Amino acid sequence: MAKNRSKKHISVAFVALGCPKNIVDSERMLAEIAQAGLIITADLQSADVIIINTCGFIEPAKQEAFDEIKNAVNRKTSGRVKKVIVAGCLSQRMGQQLFEQIDGIDAVVGLGQRDDIAQIIKQTLNSTKPRTYLAQSCQTVTDDRTRLLITPPHSAYLRISEGCDHKCSFCTIPAIRGRFRSKPQKHILAEACELVEAGVVELNVIAQDTAYYGRDFKIKNGLASLITEIEKIDRLKWLRLMYLYPAGFNQHLIETIAESQKIVHYFDIPIQHISDKILTDMKRPDSKEQIIKLIENLRKAIPDIVLRTTLIVGFPGETDSQFTELLEFIEWARFDALGCFQYYPETGTPAALMPNQIPDNIKQQRVHDLMLTQQEIAFEKNAQRIGTELTCLIDSAISKNSAKGRFYGQAPEIDSICIIKNCSAPPGSFIQAKVTDSKQYDLLVEKI
Repeated sequence: MAKNRSKKHISVAFVALGCPKNIVDSERMLAEIAQAGLIITADLQSADVIIINTCGFIEPAKQEAFDEIKNAVNRKTSGRVKKVIVAGCLSQRMGQQLFEQIDGIDAVVGLGQRDDIAQIIKQTLNSTKPRTYLAQSCQTVTDDRTRLLITPPHSAYLRISEGCDHKCSFCTIPAIRGRFRSKPQKHILAEACELVEAGVVELNVIAQDTAYYGRDFKIKNGLASLITEIEKIDRLKWLRLMYLYPAGFNQHLIETIAESQKIVHYFDIPIQHISDKILTDMKRPDSKEQIIKLIENLRKAIPDIVLRTTLIVGFPGETDSQFTELLEFIEWARFDALGCFQYYPETGTPAALMPNQIPDNIKQQRVHDLMLTQQEIAFEKNAQRIGTELTCLIDSAISKNSAKGRFYGQAPEIDSICIIKNCSAPPGSFIQAKVTDSKQYDLLVEKI
């Protein structure tokens, strides 16, 4: 009779922080962990190893990462957790400084070592000394195929490039993720097909600047060419474009989207400000006139377009009149959705050394005033949708007869949602619904 031998499996708990680009990195690491035969657990208290994939873009993201790392270290001190590994953007940015900031970290893993995570876990478990896994610079073109999705199984992010060539004076991304590198189109298409075959019906295209795709390959109309090929995938229903810098638009791209049956009429266009002086100081490639003209052209070419943007207030030297100019622009542009952040002076960026830094209380008040202006616009737009019919993608059930979903004008995680009555359709399915009311930013709809 064979002896019953129990084999101890290594369990790994994973904390994913940050933007969609970080989510993709987390999904790749999780796939590597699973393929290595390690056990992925949601139990942070009893895992052998805790991995925190961090964001390090701005101060609040750094503080969130520090809090998660400290929590993990405390669990190691008081429980059965053996090792704490820190990965992602903050690791790439700070390197060995993380050991000085927080005692108890066992390994710091840079972006270029992402796909080696399973081997690093095993090495860390067998090591008594903290170790850094960090290349001097991150210049590889990442292959994101084979991922363990942490998004809903019907919706996924499709990263088409890595890094950034823009020199925005406030931004740490080029220093963290390196120069701009487009993925080869064949790799992107293979990844898109892999995701759709696994059940994904919505692909959200991401990059630091999506509209820049193909420039390093000297490809004319690179993004338009790429999305034309992606939308040929049979079972794909929605293709959404995120993070499009205004300067990257041309008429060919606009017409490609207007004529598409799968590319949703939704644009996320981060403009950061509208004052020409502030844009110049930010080293943004756009002007107020160009941004206004782009918005007018988009709405003319695609009447049902939904526009989202991101803004920074309290940039060094921002005057009251420049902030008022921004408010007046928001009232004119009437964005459907808007994210606003106060400026943070990040170490190593030119803007951190600029004179006339704005006090925090003024920055916070400007964020408050701008978001109140946007709230009024968003609520008015919701009211205008009452009585209209929408196609909604079901994301999750609320109860037996109600669900959460989104119409094409709502991107996952960052935008509002549709709360759907009389709906028992499963996640990943599409239903027709009528807007009956709104609840703050969300739409109340009823399945037809």
